Formats: sequence, structure tokens, C-alpha cells
Amino acid sequence: MSQFDEKVKKMFAVHEALITRKNEPVEETNGVYVRYKYPVVTAAHTPVFWRYDLNEKRNPYLMERIGMNATMNSGAIKWNGKYVLVVRVEGADRKSFFAVAESPNGVDNFRFWDYPVTMPDDVIPATNIYDMRLTAHEDGWIYGVFCVERHDDNAPADDLSSAMAKAGIARTKDLKNWERLPDLKSGNQQRNVVLHPEFVNGKYAFYTRPQDRFIDAGSGGGIGWALVDDITHAEVKEEKIIDLRYYHTIKEVKNGEGPHPIKTPAGWLHLAHGVRSCAAGLRYVLYMYMTSLEDPSKVIVSPGGYFMAPEGEERVGDVSNVLFSNGWIADDDGTVYIYYASSDTRMHVAVSTVNKLVDYCMNTPKDGLTTTFSVETLKRMIDRNLAIMK
Repeated sequence: MSQFDEKVKKMFAVHEALITRKNEPVEETNGVYVRYKYPVVTAAHTPVFWRYDLNEKRNPYLMERIGMNATMNSGAIKWNGKYVLVVRVEGADRKSFFAVAESPNGVDNFRFWDYPVTMPDDVIPATNIYDMRLTAHEDGWIYGVFCVERHDDNAPADDLSSAMAKAGIARTKDLKNWERLPDLKSGNQQRNVVLHPEFVNGKYAFYTRPQDRFIDAGSGGGIGWALVDDITHAEVKEEKIIDLRYYHTIKEVKNGEGPHPIKTPAGWLHLAHGVRSCAAGLRYVLYMYMTSLEDPSKVIVSPGGYFMAPEGEERVGDVSNVLFSNGWIADDDGTVYIYYASSDTRMHVAVSTVNKLVDYCMNTPKDGLTTTFSVETLKRMIDRNLAIMK
């Protein structure tokens, strides 16, 4: 065996060891969920044959030819008995693309399919696409709704950073062949758009996030709700805000729906992200709320504070101090696998149950928006606990 072949063999062995490494639950827990020790998908999980030309004549030094920078913000679905992520993979060239990774157990052994997703372009090609939410809709299709980024051609000629965001829509029956539908039409820029899994009043329902600019929400008030007659020509004609932003909260700067909600007997469980400003920049955390089964646009409970925030190494990455989730899977036995990205760099998993998440939402005090309210709420629980301890 040549030295080149030995290097290739070792490279594949190291990669296989990473893929098959057993993940371990972290013992410290708040009782709501259990984090797992190792990230489930990283840039190093991408196949060796994506990154290296394995032909010795073309690549005698065995250099990496196509660099992978990050794996993040993944849609999730249970498919053919496997736990499947549609991962946002970002190359070293800053372009993101979608790729499918699947696991037999949901917590480790995530392995990418051989080829990335070939996503057809809309009429106007996009510069970048990312952050797909997956919804198995009752109409029989699996829909992917994702952010579509294009340069803002109304910006000054020397401004190469201004961008426009729209919601792209595609559908599939096998996660391999995708039919691209026209982008969602809206009077605002749109990111973090999510398709509800059921018809509402005979229409397709979307959770939206209207915003004035590509990054800033501006006058956008929070997470919106819109009904659409025809998803093949989806247009937001009327939009209402169902989950508002508030001053001095975890979602004062902006907030956005994560994955599509999970249906429970008590209502629809929602996972979202909230953003606030701090001395280090923007801080992204995850939070939860629930809406009514009869009217999914009606919030019935909204626990205060964050559900999950970046911890330890999760705080470090391309965009630090960020957690983001747009994928979770609820198994038939009630187990919920929450897939989240840390600092726009890598994917993790935390595991809970439907019953625990409902209990968390129903029994966590709301944010009363003032210090006085928070202290009084805390004192009431202290009183009850001290009575028990006597």
C-alpha cells in the first residue's frame, strides 16, 4: 500500500470513529430535558469524499479541496424508522446547502447521504438558502420551508452586504427529489417561516416573522400567523402577530418560530428562539409556548424566560452566544428529540418527553415584565416550600 493510500485509509478510519462514537447523556439536568455530551453533527461529520479529491494524481499532497465550515440549523423528521436531519451545511465559501444525515437512534451515529440535496431554483435564483423547517403535512407531502437570501439591488452600488430575505417553499415524497414552489409572497421580508402540519379552516397555515430589514425586525412585532389558500402560489394577504416581542425580555430584539409545533391533548407545543442585546452583541436562546387545539393562532400559555440557553463550549463558534433550533422529533412513545445548533457551528441533541414539556409550559410562571412581579412570584414559591420543609 502506498503512503497516499495509507493516509486515505487512516482518514476514513478517523472519520468512522467520529461517526460511530457513542453519545452520552449529561447527568446534570433541570428535570425538563437531558443534554447529550457530544455534538451530533459537525463539519467533521461530512463525508471525506466531499472534502478531499482521493485521486493521487490530481491531489498528490492529499489536500482538502472543498472545505466545510459548519453544520447547523437542521430540520428534523422521523423517516423510514430513522431520525433524519436536513442539515444546513456551510462551506468554506460561505454558501450554505442542504444535506441529509440519518441516525438509527436519534442521539449518535448520524451519517450523511452520499450527495447533498439538489434544490431547484425559483424563477429568480438565490445566492444562498438555509434553515429548512420540515413539515409532514396532512395533504400527503413533506414540505421544506427555508430562508432564501438575495442581494438587495436597491442598495448603493458599493454596498455588498445588504440583502433581502424571503421564504422558499419546496416539497418532496422521499427527501431526495424536491419540487420547488414559488417563494412565499409577503409585503415584508420573511425569515423563520414555518408550515403548520394541518389544514386550518381548509387552508394552509404559516407561522411567519415579518421584518423590515434583512437582520433587524424593525416594526415586525414578533411571530405571525397567516392563512394561505394555495400553497403552490402562497401569498400572505392578512397576517396577525400571535407571539409579541417585549421590552427587557429574552425576545426584545426579535423572535422566530423554530420547528412546526407538536400536537398534544393539552394544545400545540411550540419551540421558538428569542434574541436580546447584551454587551457581547446579540444573545439567542430558545423558549416555549403553547397554542389552542381549536385555534392554533391563540396562545394559551407562555412560560417566562428561556427554555434553553448556550452553555460551556456551546457559547463559542462562528456567531457566539447563540442557540437556534428548527427541528425536533416526537416519537410515538412520547419521547422528544430536540435538535439545536450552537453558535452557528454544530448540531446537538437534548431529549425530553411530551408530558414534561407540557408540564413545563403549564406550570412555569409567566414573565410579568417587571422586577416586582418576578420577586413576588419567587416569594410565593418560597413560602410554599418553607411550609413543606417545616
